[in-house]
Amino acid sequence: MEENIIMSANEAKSQATLTGIKILVAEDEDSSYRVIDKIFNEHEISILRAVNGKEAVDIVSSNMNIHLVLMDIKMPVMNGIQATKEIKQIRPELPVIATSAFAMPGDKQVFKDAGCEDYIPKPVKADLLISIIKKYLV
Repeated sequence: MEENIIMSANEAKSQATLTGIKILVAEDEDSSYRVIDKIFNEHEISILRAVNGKEAVDIVSSNMNIHLVLMDIKMPVMNGIQATKEIKQIRPELPVIATSAFAMPGDKQVFKDAGCEDYIPKPVKADLLISIIKKYLV
């Protein structure tokens, strides 16, 4: 006798693969970037890196194959808030996830007002990062 196995939407989403997804990581700190790079490599996610907000905007404007932006808020040249605003003018549908080590109460609303869909604190935890990405891409 066969049993039908029905997965909930959450179970299906947690098992979904992220292979082939391209994410722009806007991160100026090498140590933070290496952590994210390791997590993404384990999930076969392609990444591009911007080391400042201006570079992130330039990369998004010239690459329509990016599926999501992971945006550090505190960066040189142009901060993540301004970069997100400019990215949303170019591609309003592109999900932008803010990252910050020093978010204060009320900062999450500032990130949202700039156009960020979500926020993840630093240091980045692998399971939380992957679940947030799946929330927007799967």
